[in-house]
Amino acid sequence: MCVPLCARASLCGRRAASRRRLRPRCAQGCSVTCRGTVPGTGWMRGVNKHKPWIETTYHGIVTENDDKVLLDPPLIALDKDAPLRYAESFEVTLTKEGEICGFRIHGQNVPFDAVVLDKSTGEGVIRAKDKLDCELQKEHTFTIQAYDCGEGPDGANMKKSHKATVHIQVNDINEYSPVFKEKSYKATVIEGKKYDSLLKVEAVDADCSFQFSQICNYEIVTPDVPFTIDKDGFIKNTEKLSYGKERMYKLTVTAYDCGKNRASEDVVVKISIKPTCKPSWQGFNKRIEYEPGTGSLALFPSVHLETCDEPITSVRADIELETNHIGKGCDRDTYSEKSLHKLCGASSGTVELLPAPSSSANWTVGLPTDNGHDSDQVFEFNGTQAIKVPEGLVSTSLKEPFTLSVWMRHGPGAHEKETILCNSDKTEMNRHHYSLYVHNCRLILLLRQDPSEAENYKPAEFHWKLDQACDKEWHHYVLNVEFPTVSLFVDGNTFEPFLVTEDYPLHSSKIETQLTIGACWQGGNARMAQFFRGNLAGLMIRSGKLENKKVIDCLYTCKEGLDVQLPEEVASAVKVEFNPNQSSMTVEGDDIDAFDKVMQHISYLNSRQFPTPGIRHLRISTSVKCFNEESCVSVPDAEGYVMVLQPEEPKISLSGIDHFARSAAEFESQEGVTLFPELRIVSTITREVEADAESEAAEGADDDPTVQETVVSEEIMHNLDTCEVTVAGEELDGEHEGLELDTSQLQQHGLEMSSSNLGLVVTGVNTMANYEQVLHLIRYKNWHTEALFDRKFKLVCSELNGRYISNDYKVEVNVIHTANPVEHANNAMVQPNFINPVHHASVDLSGHNLVNAHQASVVPSAATVVIVVCVSFLVFMIILGVFRIRAAHQRTMTDQESGKENEMDWDDSALTITVNPMETYEDQHSSEEEEEEEEESEDGEEEDDITSAESESSEDEEGAEPEDQQAASRQQQLEWDDSTLTY
Repeated sequence: MCVPLCARASLCGRRAASRRRLRPRCAQGCSVTCRGTVPGTGWMRGVNKHKPWIETTYHGIVTENDDKVLLDPPLIALDKDAPLRYAESFEVTLTKEGEICGFRIHGQNVPFDAVVLDKSTGEGVIRAKDKLDCELQKEHTFTIQAYDCGEGPDGANMKKSHKATVHIQVNDINEYSPVFKEKSYKATVIEGKKYDSLLKVEAVDADCSFQFSQICNYEIVTPDVPFTIDKDGFIKNTEKLSYGKERMYKLTVTAYDCGKNRASEDVVVKISIKPTCKPSWQGFNKRIEYEPGTGSLALFPSVHLETCDEPITSVRADIELETNHIGKGCDRDTYSEKSLHKLCGASSGTVELLPAPSSSANWTVGLPTDNGHDSDQVFEFNGTQAIKVPEGLVSTSLKEPFTLSVWMRHGPGAHEKETILCNSDKTEMNRHHYSLYVHNCRLILLLRQDPSEAENYKPAEFHWKLDQACDKEWHHYVLNVEFPTVSLFVDGNTFEPFLVTEDYPLHSSKIETQLTIGACWQGGNARMAQFFRGNLAGLMIRSGKLENKKVIDCLYTCKEGLDVQLPEEVASAVKVEFNPNQSSMTVEGDDIDAFDKVMQHISYLNSRQFPTPGIRHLRISTSVKCFNEESCVSVPDAEGYVMVLQPEEPKISLSGIDHFARSAAEFESQEGVTLFPELRIVSTITREVEADAESEAAEGADDDPTVQETVVSEEIMHNLDTCEVTVAGEELDGEHEGLELDTSQLQQHGLEMSSSNLGLVVTGVNTMANYEQVLHLIRYKNWHTEALFDRKFKLVCSELNGRYISNDYKVEVNVIHTANPVEHANNAMVQPNFINPVHHASVDLSGHNLVNAHQASVVPSAATVVIVVCVSFLVFMIILGVFRIRAAHQRTMTDQESGKENEMDWDDSALTITVNPMETYEDQHSSEEEEEEEEESEDGEEEDDITSAESESSEDEEGAEPEDQQAASRQQQLEWDDSTLTY
């Protein structure tokens, strides 16, 4: 049988068939070659007739980081001389002819090798000698040739195939990042325009392939800039640029290749904005810092109005300083409203209906306030709260003139009545005698006349329609009532009522009235109604006299505002006008140069010594006209703000004598005892002062990190508005003690005083020196000093309605009682003689009160009392110890056997000392037991030293309890035995 090998090998079928007596059958396409066997070898004798065969062209691919080449078609060499093996068990000796021994590459500097994997099949591969670099050479072309193993063992007659061409392409990997061609890019654009393209940035990639060498995306890294960039690197602006907003933009741009590799280094793009000639204010600073106490501060020292050479005929500028968020519309003194009325020259008799909560004015305690000291106190009414004014505080008769003033912030308007102040029937009926309320943005004053003989119609309601009543801003309202005429002033401006209604007088009644704030009391229903929603402050009422315009303007005038000092050369060329509170002003002129000079002299002024810190917004609105009397140039508003810095807070210090003693006679005298004879009020501020630069350089302070700024304390002068003296401990008993102050001295300094059982309060705005003089005059009197040992007081002063508070100045006053002279200096030796006077007094060891039972003789002073008590207690302890030792010897006989000496021990049942022979035995016995209990508690620390003898003696004391009756019989006849004492 003949097995075909597809022209690759032949088989000698005839010889094999003759041996096996078989005739081989050769398939079509198979060739049979008969060879002889070489004697002495295992090889069959054959002839290498054919050349190896390979394809004519190969195409391969290799990656940069790999050495294996993928070929198409695969590298296989064929040789017709290759033998075939019988599938059956024929004995066939294979020959060497037909095997492929190798491949040979032809070319110069070819970086590849060809390797045979299987000689019998002719399979081989091409490998790269080293890692290839696509960036150096993308393709390689060379020829390859296969050769067989020849004939016989020595490979004779070796044959080669034809040369085939091999094309190998090197595949790229993304090993390089994009790099920009320029280190930075610059462009200049004109403001106010949008460009399709401002500039182009370009980056390149060193990778060899199209995929990895192409830049697929550009990106602006800088956030929030009005620019964008496309995939080709063109940058354009997304909005119109403004030179005034930003003069230069610095952008950071990066690039990505198509393999998503980011640029190794981002590039900076600088885009400069070139201004166009645009009418505007040049040299305007947005932030202006104001340091308290520096006077006027120029707001626009370098300002200039740019008009771009337009034919200007007139210019008008409105400068507005926004202060609505400060206090009640602007910065004002934050003293109490009553003090402000006095400072403005208002007549006396003003009653403050909404005072700051205090011990003497407690009806406003429940109202919410702003809880701040930087601005004056503001009360909030939320539509559910109202307060009743105490009876007798206001005695207003509608028959005489009176003034009503209030600060109010209200809005929006409501359909219901919202009562500010109301006087109505207390019980039975709901009649309103007079009230002030808001209804639909109208301010209404109700005045019902008292019963009279003539039952005619009279004016009863006065209506004012005001925008200010509902704009949610602070406004100052003053009502001058002189029936039937009522004048209203709002922020210093006069308003006439647009409607006055009439009504009959009230019917005669004996019902008392109730004055309320924030709602109206309905006596018939016993409830509040018509609640107010908003803020109120400074509600004042004064009977008998009307406020004049000067006082009203003073109450409303701000302590901060705009000011201008017109230069003489331009005063006639420019017109300047202010609003009443100087929070806004108008400047008009036709000369641009003169106009600029006036603007440069506009300043901010805050006359308060301690202004409210914070921001005041500032705005300049400008309108320009040309020859045709039209607005030819549009000037944008210039906006900024004034930052009022935090003032240096003063430290108010009260000092003087804090402990002194006076005789009882002085307390009981007509003048009493002066509490603060050497009081000193000092206020200081602390500043940080930088050291001299030259001295620092000389000492090398700049290199020393421990060098600190020098802190300097400076004494300043300012006013006070309250000083309060309170008693420490028990409240003042008006029957036998009190604090007094000369009212004529108070009136001379324009101060007021209120007193209670808690102390005394002096109020009014005045200098620290005047307060010192007044406080020096405060006297304390006590008409029963025999029961007084000492009294303690505390003084506290404050400024600006509690914004700055002093330290607590405490004073202790001791009472010196007169005593009989003592003959002996040695109290210990003459104790029996000294005890007799003490029998009339009971000493309270707490050190606060000395009670004299017979008002006879007492200790000379507090120090003497302490010495006498200590010496007496010492003698008492010595005598008691001797007595206890003797008693222990008599009771304990068992201790003698142990040879130990018994020590002192306490026997409460057997020891009693008679202090006052006039007292009964029972009282003295109870006091003696209490005294011994205190002594035992004080000596508790000595219990660690108890010896065994004391322990035994304590057992003896338990057996000695039946002797209590004998001890009681001996208490009144105790005899002192000091023969064994040593001093």
